[in-house]
Amino acid sequence: MSKHTKAAQDSDFIMLPVVDFVFKLLFGDIKHKERLISLLSAILRLPEKEFEGIEIINTELPRMFEEDKKGILDIRARFSGGKQVDIEIQVLPSVFMAERTLYYLGKMYTMQVKEGETFHALKKCIAINIVDYEFLPVNKMHTVYHLNEDETGHRLTDVVEVHFCELKKVREGTGITDMNDPSIDWMRFIGARTKGEMEIMAETNETIRDAFNYLQVISNDEQKRLEYESRQLWLMDQRTREKVARDEGRDEGREEGKQEGALQAKTGIVKNLRSMGMKTSDIARVTGLTEEEIEDIK
Repeated sequence: MSKHTKAAQDSDFIMLPVVDFVFKLLFGDIKHKERLISLLSAILRLPEKEFEGIEIINTELPRMFEEDKKGILDIRARFSGGKQVDIEIQVLPSVFMAERTLYYLGKMYTMQVKEGETFHALKKCIAINIVDYEFLPVNKMHTVYHLNEDETGHRLTDVVEVHFCELKKVREGTGITDMNDPSIDWMRFIGARTKGEMEIMAETNETIRDAFNYLQVISNDEQKRLEYESRQLWLMDQRTREKVARDEGRDEGREEGKQEGALQAKTGIVKNLRSMGMKTSDIARVTGLTEEEIEDIK
């Protein structure tokens, strides 16, 4: 490859914000908190002044499950009033996404209180999940959950709040039901697959343009690029393992289904032949089952 060709390729290279390593570089630096504030303001639909005094909490929630210990890069922040938010991006599908979200939201909520304090010390906690796969059977790219009474809709409390932003629905345009949702531009930027797509979104507001410019800088940083490619390789390995496991599971399931179906058929035959008065030894010869297996069929 010529130097000219390589330079042209490098000029088109840009790290994707959907990779959690890059996402944390973009929004997890308190020195550039305006990016995080803009993103949170858009998702939570709160004015940016609500986030004055925001701080990024360095301490991580203990990761209890093996899949989380291997690769969850989240950002936790606390507002000046004490409210906390945990925001993370997920590109690997998880069957238990809802359960793990509630688990860590619960830990974030309960860890606020120290021994001897009252419930008054508990402040609102918000979980924001940006997922890059098909997740909820709802025709909305941005869903919000609270604790509401089933029939009346009465809200029991406002201390917990869960958001899901689905990038796949944004790309496909299938879940954009409110064109005035301020999070759409950020989701289009985060879910962009090419530098050109990001450039278009960078024209929408100044903070997204700042994020785009920062991406171009770190994309030319050799060390960060190595870390990015390492993370990409890890994610690719995970996807490959999961696909192999799913394929093997389907093959095993098909084989188990065939075996179970054959056994059920033979069970029916045994019962029919037995009702006709046939001896066990003769049934064994016809079905291929042992006499012990036939005796076990009731």
